[in-house]
Amino acid sequence: MRPQVTLASMLTISPELRAKIVAHARADDPDEACGIIAGPAGSDRPERFIPMLNAERSPTFYRFDSMEQLRVWREMDERDEEPVVIYHSHTATEAYPSRTDISYASEPGAHYVLVSTRDPDETEFRSFRIADGTVTEEEVRIAAPAGPGGPGGPGPE
Repeated sequence: MRPQVTLASMLTISPELRAKIVAHARADDPDEACGIIAGPAGSDRPERFIPMLNAERSPTFYRFDSMEQLRVWREMDERDEEPVVIYHSHTATEAYPSRTDISYASEPGAHYVLVSTRDPDETEFRSFRIADGTVTEEEVRIAAPAGPGGPGGPGPE
């Protein structure tokens, strides 16, 4: 039985970044796709899309390539960024973290986005917080498209 899921926080993401995640998931199908979206440290703003290699090349499991992960995390450190979103796809099941996904979740501050590509005509796109083995689903808000003032996202009202 699955643990109860409550909506507690929210991921705000641009339509362009959402589309890039979905396109990556569809392109890598039938294998799971994976990657991150980096953002300024402490900002909770996903900005820089970084598709990564699924070292497992598997339709049921993903793992970042260790050398690529080391390079990406070092680059984020140099740019004063952090992984705001960690994403991957499920090819035959719903967009919900598996026991393996939960056990490997190591960034408690990140949004864990799952995309299901099981239906070729519909895309499930869901976000979760995973900390200490607890899964909490959160609302996904698609930000306004980028305008003349800069990147899309919530701005001062």
